Parts: sequence; C-alpha cells; structure tokens
Amino acid sequence: MRQAAPACYAGVMSISSAATRMAQRFRGFLPVIVDVETGGFDCERHALLEIAACIVRMDEDGFVFPEPVVSTHVEAFAGSELDPRSLEITGIDPGHPFRGALPEREALEVIFKPVRAALRANECQRAILVGHNAAFDLGFLNAAIRRTAHKRSPFHPFSCFDTVTLGGLAFGQTVLSRAVEASGRVWDAREAHSAVYDTERTAELFCDIVNRWKRMSDITAGAMSPVV
Repeated sequence: MRQAAPACYAGVMSISSAATRMAQRFRGFLPVIVDVETGGFDCERHALLEIAACIVRMDEDGFVFPEPVVSTHVEAFAGSELDPRSLEITGIDPGHPFRGALPEREALEVIFKPVRAALRANECQRAILVGHNAAFDLGFLNAAIRRTAHKRSPFHPFSCFDTVTLGGLAFGQTVLSRAVEASGRVWDAREAHSAVYDTERTAELFCDIVNRWKRMSDITAGAMSPVV
C-alpha cells in the first residue's frame, strides 16, 4: 500500500506546485506591484523620492495574493529637480532628518533583493511591473537603473500590467480609488499618495481582478465538462 507523504514533504510539494503554476500563469513572469512617489512627472529631471514593491504569491488552488510590501525612501539624485506641487501632493519633505532615505542604488537593492528571491522560488524568469498608470512607475524605475548603471534589474524593461486598463475592464473604473471601491474594498483618501498605501491597494485590486477571472474561468470550464 502506498504511504502518504510526510506532512513536511507534502508542504514542499504544494509550494513547488504553486510555484510552477505561477510561472505558467504569467508566461514566466512574476507580477510585482510597484508604486513610486516623485518630485515631478519627468523621470529624467525630477527626483525619485520613495519606492514600494509588493510581490504576488499563488496558493495551491491557483489564486493570487499580495505579500507584505517592501519600501524605502530615496535620496534625490544630484542635479534633480523638485516640483513644489508634487511635494504638496505627496506630503514628502526631502530634507526631513528622519526620512531615512537611501541613495538610489541602495534603494534599488532594497527592492530588487526580495524580488530576485521570489523569482527563484516561483521558477520565473523576470519580474513584470504592475502599476496604476504603470508606464509612469516603470519610467522612473528605469531612469534610476540607468543613472546608477545597475546591471542586475530583475524587471522586464518595458513590459508591464496596468491596473488602469484592468480596472476599466473589470469594474468600469480607471481611477485607482474608484476601482478599489468598485471591487468592494475601502479607500482612505487620507492615506493616498504614499508609496506603501498605493502599492497595497493596487496589489489588492490586481489580485482581485486576476482571481475574479479565474473563478469565472473555473465556472465556465465546469459547465462545459461532460457529465459522466
């Protein structure tokens, strides 16, 4: 008689199975939600001031969930510009002594290190940035990579998932706050424009949409299965 696998071994098998499905689900990409706060809208001129990232995990049933957010404040690069209107929106004081900001290259490593580990664990080739107006976040990320001559970015340089499009498709809403509320979750406007808060809400929105699609697909597949 075949014996059941030990609990610890069965757990390893489950994790491995979920990792394989993650790699298959997104064609070798690992979704990582990213949000940046900046000193303006031009990624070449304006400073990157804060960055947060949230890795997505998949359970045994193929549903995705956000991991805890990793974040850091970033020192404005030499010669960068700071638009007072942007600082008013974000509430960031670049010169605050307790901000704990890191130079750009160190800040990138804070984000990249856990992403690389997740790529290995999930058997994925590259991370794909997920963002609300993702081109904006990817532009600032790529600009920081170029400035620091970073050679080991885990992110795909131009492909991304945008929750503006996904939110419009799933809920008919393209504004982050409205899409989050349409998904049934709570939006706190007082917390908005913090990289951590916006990343958390965007991650929840992305996972809700992906899981919603999976449930619909499972129902359709079940309805089409032949009755035995």
